[in-house]
Amino acid sequence: MNITNIAIIGAGNMGHQIAVCAALAGFRVRCTDTNGAILDQAIAFADTYLTGRVTKGKLTQEAADQARARLAFVPMLEEAVADVDLVIEAIIEKLDVKRALFAQLDKLCPAHTILATNSSYIVSSKIADATSRPDKVCNMHFFNPALVMKLVEVVKGPHVSQETVDTVMTAARTMGKTPVLLHKEIYGFLVNRFLQATRQEALKLLDMGVASHEDIDTAVMNGLGYPMGPFQLLDLTGLDLAYHVGMEKYRETGDPADRPSPTVVEKFTKGEWGKKVGKGFYDYES
Repeated sequence: MNITNIAIIGAGNMGHQIAVCAALAGFRVRCTDTNGAILDQAIAFADTYLTGRVTKGKLTQEAADQARARLAFVPMLEEAVADVDLVIEAIIEKLDVKRALFAQLDKLCPAHTILATNSSYIVSSKIADATSRPDKVCNMHFFNPALVMKLVEVVKGPHVSQETVDTVMTAARTMGKTPVLLHKEIYGFLVNRFLQATRQEALKLLDMGVASHEDIDTAVMNGLGYPMGPFQLLDLTGLDLAYHVGMEKYRETGDPADRPSPTVVEKFTKGEWGKKVGKGFYDYES
């Protein structure tokens, strides 16, 4: 199946970057969000980003204008998904919210539309049965920042058709991404399973008072060669995301070991969610 029109549901940090990326690749894109302020921020980001690429000589003015013309930010879900070939959901990491959205999308979208979730942990088999098209529901996981990171994880659950996988992999490549295919569903997919091991140990060391978050980041970057420390990465991806992912896992397993770190809970409660709000483990307001 050829993809021409794409809808992005959720205009936050991931959603608006995926939308711009898709528009630059030649797709017609509509991005929507229930929060008008978030939608306004997404519009401002798109305009600023494209102008900046032209100023830096990375993009011609004509290419920027064409990409912007292909990109629309709309407040109504019904308008966003009319006649689309692919939907990429990028909303909060809460299973019940995603299931409700996918049930709604199933009713609003054309029969051929593929419904993909950008979830970084929740496998699509937990969402697919909320629709009448489980064979067209899959994971298409982009990485933050989506305009820079090349990797996309595509997960083929037992319910997903090969046509859906092939179409999504092709769409990712068209966006200039490097997709990898998981033949089985697994919690955290590939990259986040590696990152989670490092992150959990870093949080444990911090909670135990062994070292500061700054020194742990320094050790990981200079001792292991990571480009970014675990606490810098948490700030980038969002402490709110880490909290919700941990709570979803805990609700599923009931294992106290799966609960978010006490430090993450404290940061979440204080609203110190990372770079996007100006403060997390580090202060970005200055």
